[in-house]
Amino acid sequence: MKKVVILCALVGAAACGGRQDTPAAPAARPSILIVTLDTTRADAIGPDARGVSTPAFNAVAARGRRFAHAYATVPETLPSHASMMTGLYPAGHGVHENARALSESHVVLAERMKQAGYQTAAFVSSYVLGRQFGLAQGFDVYDDAPAVERAARDTTEQAIAWLNQTPASAPLLIWVHYFEPHTPYAPPEPFRSQYAANPYLGEVAAMDQQLGRLIDAFDARAAQSGTAPAIVIAADHGEGLGDHGERQHGHLLYQSTMKVPMVMAGPGIEAGVLETPVSTRRIFHTVLDWAGVSAELSLRGGGGEVVLGEAMKPYLEYGWQPQIMAIEGSRKAIFAGRTEMFDLAADPGETTNIGTGGNIPAAIRKALDDYPVPTPGAARPPQNLSAEAQRNLASLGYVSATATPVVRRDAPRPVDMVGLFDEIERASTLFVRGQYARAIPVLQGILAKDPYNLDAALRLATSYSSLRRNAQAIEMFRKAASIAPDSPDVRLYLALHYARTDEWPRALSALERLAPEMPDRAVAWEALGELAMRAGRTERAIQAFERTRGLLGPAFRHDLELGVLYLAARRLPESRQALDRVLAAQPEHAMALFKRAQLAALLNEPDTAARIAAARRHADPTTRELIARERLFK
Repeated sequence: MKKVVILCALVGAAACGGRQDTPAAPAARPSILIVTLDTTRADAIGPDARGVSTPAFNAVAARGRRFAHAYATVPETLPSHASMMTGLYPAGHGVHENARALSESHVVLAERMKQAGYQTAAFVSSYVLGRQFGLAQGFDVYDDAPAVERAARDTTEQAIAWLNQTPASAPLLIWVHYFEPHTPYAPPEPFRSQYAANPYLGEVAAMDQQLGRLIDAFDARAAQSGTAPAIVIAADHGEGLGDHGERQHGHLLYQSTMKVPMVMAGPGIEAGVLETPVSTRRIFHTVLDWAGVSAELSLRGGGGEVVLGEAMKPYLEYGWQPQIMAIEGSRKAIFAGRTEMFDLAADPGETTNIGTGGNIPAAIRKALDDYPVPTPGAARPPQNLSAEAQRNLASLGYVSATATPVVRRDAPRPVDMVGLFDEIERASTLFVRGQYARAIPVLQGILAKDPYNLDAALRLATSYSSLRRNAQAIEMFRKAASIAPDSPDVRLYLALHYARTDEWPRALSALERLAPEMPDRAVAWEALGELAMRAGRTERAIQAFERTRGLLGPAFRHDLELGVLYLAARRLPESRQALDRVLAAQPEHAMALFKRAQLAALLNEPDTAARIAAARRHADPTTRELIARERLFK
């Protein structure tokens, strides 16, 4: 049996549980609304929530089915949504953290629904779900917020506008994502005043108000078009709020971040409360059931599976123990170096570990044993995010590690390192923002408590290097090399250090060897291009910059250099293409206009005079002098 649990994790096979009857008839297909609530605890919304009023959510729960024990697959936004949109656990879709793109090889829910004749639209409220991360596939409209975060009211307005203007030619699939109540908790009035003592719940209440507006508009649109409404509301994960020492989310697998609110209402959904544990990944299967595509694993038929989850961020970024969760009935186990088990019925706060001896049920033990743990190097976040993308993610509290960690048997358990969670986030955010002097003492503190944290060592070395504190930088690079003697990341960032100094030829020779070993690392090719250009190696610089451009796409910012290099190589058409890509908003635009005017004169282009005039009109102090001396412009 190789292996039922892995098969379930990877493909959501029918053999893993759930109803396997024939799909509904196409004539009965409803319009479907999926609403995902970011960072919403199961005990913070719904009829059983205390200290907060959520009438919109409660109304849907009253008309449909509330899943009293629904679980996210990962306590992070992007991988959790990837599971809801593919029906797969992270072991199947490969997204274990934020800031990592879902492969186009995976067919997402909107693509299946589009093929079934649905009109599809999505309205998301956070940069972390931007189209560049892979969930936009199959949507006719994918409205990702232009800013880092969009308020629930604004997202609701966009979604309602689409509902009101979309012709009733086909049933609808609309996905709306609300980012509240993500930190920082700052609800609008009147919720700010009403929940002054608990602004987290204030954001939940404010979000629920917009949820009510959205559902009213959706129900009205469904009635107008003559289609039955079907609604799914679920959180992507919860929030620690100090439980088990975790203030936010992403690092641990306890109930505060993994148990989530979920309700469904629509055709074939029996009203009431389901007590069986279920995974939010089965939203995918239930929507396909409503659409008449497939009924396998649909929650219209109940639960019936060992529910799995993972929290791999501490493992993939710091080298701590990987974490896997398995739940059957009221029994929950977490494996992280050793196994903890809890009786959730008797101990919902997970205060007493009963996982000693033979207390772990066979199905849970096998699920933990069979769940695939990713390879850190293969599953790491992409290294080619632009500086702007990294800053956007950092502003949301999401920053990725610099290097592949050192994996060792005696690695710490994440629950034993809770005192470092906030410090790691703070250091990473300061580093991404370029506030190196402030990051240094925080990174020093992290290394004092976690000496094998390669990411902290490399960020500390790079911080020293960026501040031109070269002796301390070299000392810390030696420390990093002692942690990971074979790490290409250490060699890369040491080369980048030398690139900042008078010893830059050492960096050039190192990058000549390293870049081919790192074919997908834009930072290596970019540095190689800069140094090769500095050394006068024109063709090598062109090759490196073109490789960088292929990796970074629109985020590439060396078109001026490419244009100059192609001009020096007398490859004039390519020089023209590169210079024409330099945007007016870029700081080097004045120089690009000057070089483009030179090229126009050399090629005797008909608009040469206009290009010279544009170069003069937009000149800065540097190009003004160059234009005055340029013989081609006389």
